[in-house]
Amino acid sequence: MDDSDSTIVITGLGIVSPIGIGQEACWESVLAGRSGIRRISLFDPSGLPIQIAGQLPDFDPKPFLYNRKALKVMARDTQLGVAAAKLAWEDARLQAGAVDPERIGVVLGADRICNPVTDSEAAYRNCMVDGRFDFSRWGTAGLEASYPLSFLRVLPNMIACHISIAHDARGPNNTIHQGEVSSLLALEDAVRVLRRGWADVVLAGGASSQMDPYDWVRHCRLGGLSARQDNPAAACRPFDAHRDGQVKGEGAAVFVLERASHALARQARIFGRILATASATEPYRPGQLPEGIALRRVIHQALQQADLVPSQLGHINAHGLSTPEDDRLEAQVLHQMAPEVPVTAPKSFLGNLGAAAGAVELAISLLGLAQGLIPPTLNYQTPDPACPVRVVHGSPWESKGPVLALNWNRSGQAAALIVASA
Repeated sequence: MDDSDSTIVITGLGIVSPIGIGQEACWESVLAGRSGIRRISLFDPSGLPIQIAGQLPDFDPKPFLYNRKALKVMARDTQLGVAAAKLAWEDARLQAGAVDPERIGVVLGADRICNPVTDSEAAYRNCMVDGRFDFSRWGTAGLEASYPLSFLRVLPNMIACHISIAHDARGPNNTIHQGEVSSLLALEDAVRVLRRGWADVVLAGGASSQMDPYDWVRHCRLGGLSARQDNPAAACRPFDAHRDGQVKGEGAAVFVLERASHALARQARIFGRILATASATEPYRPGQLPEGIALRRVIHQALQQADLVPSQLGHINAHGLSTPEDDRLEAQVLHQMAPEVPVTAPKSFLGNLGAAAGAVELAISLLGLAQGLIPPTLNYQTPDPACPVRVVHGSPWESKGPVLALNWNRSGQAAALIVASA
């Protein structure tokens, strides 16, 4: 296999995020230092301790649908994913029929999906007896009042399914369901699919919306969220000494991936070259942080695969969750592995987008790479001695070097990806 067959390139990018829909809107927000974290308006959060999130301000799914009737079986997660995929497809300038449908794949990262409260309200009411929920009635009175297509909305693989239908993609299809690591794992899987010759084009990325009232009550119960409710834009502050917790959010980003030979043959514009992907895990310790073993391993593997040393990196797109413990662990690992490399943390703009996090964050770095700039980190005002990393803040820094994107989670999983400009 020659270099153009083994090299995987990005030829399209679609982004739907709290700081804008589409590349131009997102990058304008980054340059303006405009946060996408705001008070929740999708439902009334009154009475809940946490009322802010990285929420899309105005999202209408209808312009992105392949069939208006499909909307009734699409959860919000799916709507966001379908929108991002459409934007990516159009950005790649792929014409209908230009690629054999059997050679188009889809790999998406997805979270657990909740049905709208309105779907279950009547069913729950039918099971109430004297003010208490009677479980024995659920299989009869409850199901009779349930929305019949609700199950088709909540399966995580529905995002990839609807994207496949929209673009007649009949090739390899996969869904990765591993929290914040999902998107980078999806991109890694897509790279493998292309290198094995199983597809010519793959739509890959992630989509997630954690903005359902059921989900929100769960997030509030689990804790770990920022208490800065009076100033949402300042709530998410990765690596800052005064960070106090993460902020949840929603969004999607999808990339069109191809072998370089295929992209060159159709004279496609190339966003970037994927130099390396890596994934690893370490033993899960309930109630405790990982030790950073997996994170160190993926950084080492990615650099080795890309044949780079840390000083050759332009910047690191960090996980940067904005919790005291997680940021401290990540910063210590980065200090050990790549002490001089500039670090940016896009969650400061977006919040934690779950399964979509890696894709949306990578998209922001790629938009910067196209301009020779590193996106800054919002709200980084007071350096934390426990986080000895070079945080890009204030305004964008100049750099055209490769980007190392990282994501990890408390289950011990980690993923990395290195992208260079075309």
